[in-house]
Amino acid sequence: MLLLLLGLCAGSAVAAPKPCEELKREIEVKIQAAGVTSYTLEIVPSGEVEDPNMVVGSCAGGSMKILYQKNGN
Repeated sequence: MLLLLLGLCAGSAVAAPKPCEELKREIEVKIQAAGVTSYTLEIVPSGEVEDPNMVVGSCAGGSMKILYQKNGN
């Protein structure tokens, strides 16, 4: 019984949502690895998303979105 309880607790920790700033940093690394140098990433409340095509991530249990916009050229 104790092993089952510990297993359930460990499973919830793994499935916990990722903090927004951490996810944003991971996305930045991928964008820079793709050679993109001029871009903007912004964390906004889900209700403020005007263009769903700009969403590259979701955090804070889905209440926040990370928006990407390529700048310049």
